[in-house]
Amino acid sequence: MAEKEIFADGIGQIHFAGGMVRFDFVTLQPGKDNGEPTPEYKERIIMPPQGFLNAFQSMQNLIDKLLEAGVLQKNDAAKK
Repeated sequence: MAEKEIFADGIGQIHFAGGMVRFDFVTLQPGKDNGEPTPEYKERIIMPPQGFLNAFQSMQNLIDKLLEAGVLQKNDAAKK
């Protein structure tokens, strides 16, 4: 059975409703007259709060590894 792969340019919104955390994923679509791309809703993932915390920890671990490898750099200006 083939696995489904989903692409997203980012997360448009994260919100909490009905006791669940909801991620709305977006893709960027061309703007009118070559203007700025606009985000368009594509998919939603819904998970319980504990699943959200587990996912957050996994993402934080990956960020730490990417920082150590030099793939990402800390932006100290963003903390101000």
